[in-house]
Amino acid sequence: MTIAWTHPRLVEWSHLVLDSHARWTGRQLVERDGTAEEQAERLFRAPVVVLSHGAESDPLVNYANQAALDLWEVTWDQLVGTPSRLTAEPMNREERARFLRLVTERGWCDDYRGVRISRTGKRFLVNGAVVWNVVDGCGTRRGQAAAFSRWTRL
Repeated sequence: MTIAWTHPRLVEWSHLVLDSHARWTGRQLVERDGTAEEQAERLFRAPVVVLSHGAESDPLVNYANQAALDLWEVTWDQLVGTPSRLTAEPMNREERARFLRLVTERGWCDDYRGVRISRTGKRFLVNGAVVWNVVDGCGTRRGQAAAFSRWTRL
């Protein structure tokens, strides 16, 4: 089985995620030297949780690195294609939606905090997440991504 990050479409998406993060924050998520494939692998194996969704009206998760898959206790196939709102408990979804609308307007926000739930029902509090619009070379919004390295099991 081919590891998800090696697919050309995901290598391209990884680049958009990395470029957009640098554009909004002025910082790099991972080292950007080497080939596009090497950078995509670095992002997939990074210790920071990274996941993203597309720009659909009910956005679908379209990327999750290994740290995200581990935290949500899922495989790539179980998470990718899922409506991203389902990564939060029902009672937290409206707050999450309000925050994502704010990110859409501003381009990015840091220090996001919110409760999420894994596939097996384990709750965790995300602290200090950076959330940003993923944009292409023309500045068109293609989705949103989040990265964080701090969470607490509840």
